[in-house]
Amino acid sequence: MNAVVQTIEDLIQYAEKELGLGLEDRTYARNQLYELFQVEPEDCLGNDRPLEEMTEELVQYGIEHGIAEEGTEIRFETKILGLVTPSPGEVVMKFADIKQKEGIKAATDYLYRLSVKNNYIRLGDISRNICWYADGDKGKIAITINLSKPEKDPKQVLAEKAFKGKKYPKCMLCIENIGFCGTAIHPARQTLRIVPVTLNGEEWHMQYSPYVYYDEHCIVFRDVHIPMKITDVTMSRLLEFVEKTPHYFLGSNADLPIVGGSILAHDHYQGGKKVLPMFFTGLRKMYEVKNGVAVGVRDWYNSVVTVKGKDREAVAFKAATIVAAWKNYSDESADIICCTGEERHNTVTPVASKEGEEFTLDLILRNNRTDEKHPYGIFHPTEDMHNIKKEAIGLIEAMGLFILPGRLKGELYELMKEIQKEKPDLERIFNDEKLSKHSGLIVQAMANRGTGLSADEARNAILERVNEVCFRILECTAVFKNSEEGQEAFDRFMSTVTTGEGIKGEQKKRGRPPLSGLN
Repeated sequence: MNAVVQTIEDLIQYAEKELGLGLEDRTYARNQLYELFQVEPEDCLGNDRPLEEMTEELVQYGIEHGIAEEGTEIRFETKILGLVTPSPGEVVMKFADIKQKEGIKAATDYLYRLSVKNNYIRLGDISRNICWYADGDKGKIAITINLSKPEKDPKQVLAEKAFKGKKYPKCMLCIENIGFCGTAIHPARQTLRIVPVTLNGEEWHMQYSPYVYYDEHCIVFRDVHIPMKITDVTMSRLLEFVEKTPHYFLGSNADLPIVGGSILAHDHYQGGKKVLPMFFTGLRKMYEVKNGVAVGVRDWYNSVVTVKGKDREAVAFKAATIVAAWKNYSDESADIICCTGEERHNTVTPVASKEGEEFTLDLILRNNRTDEKHPYGIFHPTEDMHNIKKEAIGLIEAMGLFILPGRLKGELYELMKEIQKEKPDLERIFNDEKLSKHSGLIVQAMANRGTGLSADEARNAILERVNEVCFRILECTAVFKNSEEGQEAFDRFMSTVTTGEGIKGEQKKRGRPPLSGLN
């Protein structure tokens, strides 16, 4: 018995049980695998085995027999698993059937589970992420050091540099990713499965993020490759989605650089379970209750206008009027200038959700203006915080979940080791290319906690400083600061979009998002 034939049969049995691979497709997949591994059929029965064990054996066999090249292990694994995953069309039909018979939550459960079981969502890698919560005066935030994306080895770097092929698909969100074999510069996507979504009469699709940052992190993307743009229709689409899928939220990154997401060239939204910290805050102040629609501001670190009501269209209309007013609003006393010539600076990060019969649109006010003092953005982390986070602060961070780079694991560990000594070697830190950027952090940690610390004390001392930076980053993104002057400026803006009628005063509700909700 050829060992690889047995492993193929074990994988087919796994696909039947865990992926729902049908009889005809099982036969097809088996023959495709025989051809791929250049082996002859043999009679054998499948065994129940862990997926990781089977894929490791098949990938290693492929490398040893020249079927795959070293450095392409993940691409080759994705190709194998793509052959045993039900076809894209079959998944769409299955999703629709479950939705009709059992409801939308059962349908999304099916798609998410499939994405995990075929290793499109690599939970084994994601489980390596380091996650913790930090307490602040306006609620907790969540912080993750992201270790799920594998670092590039030298061979991969060289392959990317040497790549001369056509850029296809145009981006990671294009529908052409379905079944794509991958290249040196673009991941393989044979295991990707998506489902159609109609929003505002337009064709969109939903998929899950392969490296989920929180529970059931999904992406809803336009079928055509067009740039992101926040318009009145954006509000309608977001609310329509949460009406159809009320157990998820859906939000959009801002449509401008610095305050936007990493992919501005393709219109898309991000959603998932409502576990992000901002959802666990209440309102700081209510400005208006009129025609069944309430308008207030979140008790949160950045500047969030909240619109609530049971009438979806009325909520969308009110939100759209606020966004339109903000795009043209300036208050130089608060450093807010809406435009420089033809260049627009004001935009929003809108987030829709639904609880019971009530719709909510949270509008996180953003401004991407720069000046000589703030070349990276007036409402962006200043350079003294770039050792922790330099990238654009998008939807996820603005809602209180920080995705920090994997390099910090090793760098912070070195700092922790140093302050366990009675006499830390600061000269080593200051002269080290990777650690010198943290010199201010370790000096402050020593000033606050001293030296000669235990391992736990050292960890707490360093993470306290990281937590502080993350809170400061959120406060940097606030266009109206959480000071008396800043809140007076916020009041001035709100007076332009509300009548001043209704309830005023504090309305707070805080809780702790479940840690298990974060991956």
